[in-house]
Amino acid sequence: MNGNTITTMHTQPFINNEYLPQKNGREKLKIYNPTDETLITADVEVCGPLEVHEAVEAASDAFEVWKTWTGSRRAKCLLRLADLLEANCERLAKLETIAMGMPFIASRELIRTKVADWFRYYAGWCTKLGGEYYPDDDGEGFYKLVTYEPRGVCAAVASYNATFLYAAWKIAPAVAAGNTVVFKPSERSPLGALAMGDLIKQAGFPPGVINIISGGERTGFALANHGGIKMVSFTGSHTNGKRIHVAATHTNMKRVILELGGKNPSIVFEDADFGNALHHNSYGFLLNTGQACVSGSRLFVHEDIADGFIRGLVECFKTFTTIMGDPMEPNTLLGPLVDKRQYDKVMNYIKQGQKDGGELLCGGVRKGDKGWFLEPAILLNLPTTSCVYRDEIFGPVLIVHTFKDEEEVIDMANDTMYGLSASIFTKDIVRAMRISSELRAGTVSINSGTMPTMSTPFGGFKQSGFGRESGKNGLMEYLEPKTILIDCKPPPPEDEI
Repeated sequence: MNGNTITTMHTQPFINNEYLPQKNGREKLKIYNPTDETLITADVEVCGPLEVHEAVEAASDAFEVWKTWTGSRRAKCLLRLADLLEANCERLAKLETIAMGMPFIASRELIRTKVADWFRYYAGWCTKLGGEYYPDDDGEGFYKLVTYEPRGVCAAVASYNATFLYAAWKIAPAVAAGNTVVFKPSERSPLGALAMGDLIKQAGFPPGVINIISGGERTGFALANHGGIKMVSFTGSHTNGKRIHVAATHTNMKRVILELGGKNPSIVFEDADFGNALHHNSYGFLLNTGQACVSGSRLFVHEDIADGFIRGLVECFKTFTTIMGDPMEPNTLLGPLVDKRQYDKVMNYIKQGQKDGGELLCGGVRKGDKGWFLEPAILLNLPTTSCVYRDEIFGPVLIVHTFKDEEEVIDMANDTMYGLSASIFTKDIVRAMRISSELRAGTVSINSGTMPTMSTPFGGFKQSGFGRESGKNGLMEYLEPKTILIDCKPPPPEDEI
């Protein structure tokens, strides 16, 4: 399958249910295939302040219509879009794969099942957005009603590593709740998202309800700075997340949801199922070539099993290196890093880790001479002061340490500014639950790596961000509660009037 063979490809922003016509003078993005470094297109338009404003204006006008639609009517659009995503999953997955390197079989399955089903999940919520009533049982003399209203125009800014998943997490709950959206994919992987425009129109969404714009950091900050935006949901780097938060607060105190990654601990106790723990800390960790915010990139192994477990881990990493290659091929499980910038960043961390005293057990070198393929690396016993130990690398680099007991490993696991996810491997469920309560992470998985689910909230503690996506909690982020008080006190006696 030739990754450069593309039958249809949109490079223009999708605003008001139309792709904007080409315009001379607009800055363009060049998108390269990370598999072979060939140019895919040099025509992806960068949306500046004018295009951002046009998208926000379209969404603002559409909001006045969309918020009046019944829940069942909104649900029909979401369900149709889910069906269209499923029907077009091969084409969309190909566009995603050639831009960022996720194996085609994984990208296709993600869209066909997870992404489509997330839209269906939130379609189901459209008719279930009730309110609350509280009687006057405290003697204050009011019947109390709580209603939930859509916030308005919401901006959604995604990371490059799982564009369609972020689209589902951000667009689906926003429009289900009656909001309108301006969605910006990463400048590193915009092609699949831009292709959604045709499907949005076919699904019956009114013009302006869902808009898709392209561009880099400046485009994202233009959204955060725009006074017409009432909420921003951002997934990306810690540095850019802080800047988005400042910009959003400085303009109009807009609501912000941030998911800023993690340096997630994975803890393997001496009684763990050996094969299961190896699988999740090798193949599970290397999914998407380690470019996943939930990757268990700090592995803590009990000293009683450390020698054998680490030997097994090295063998697993070497095996998976043999199935690293062209992500469009059906047998490929590991693809390249997204681009040269990410490759250089990860390589610099590996070199720094060795300088800091970490032992490189395997990998850490380029595979082949074409594309951004990096053999998965394991670094043993890094000093905890090393930036390699503390920073989110976002690549196939696993940091391994040993530990003696629960108290020590809990301290080690929590010794990070992040708090997105964590994993515990043990057959002792009581121990697992005890340690789960001590770990400062938004999601704790037992005997598994972390994979977000539709019905549960996903987000982080500490500097991994705030707010939640997915589940009912993800929906409620896009609603503004309003309290209505009805005076029910009896009228005063006539002689007091």
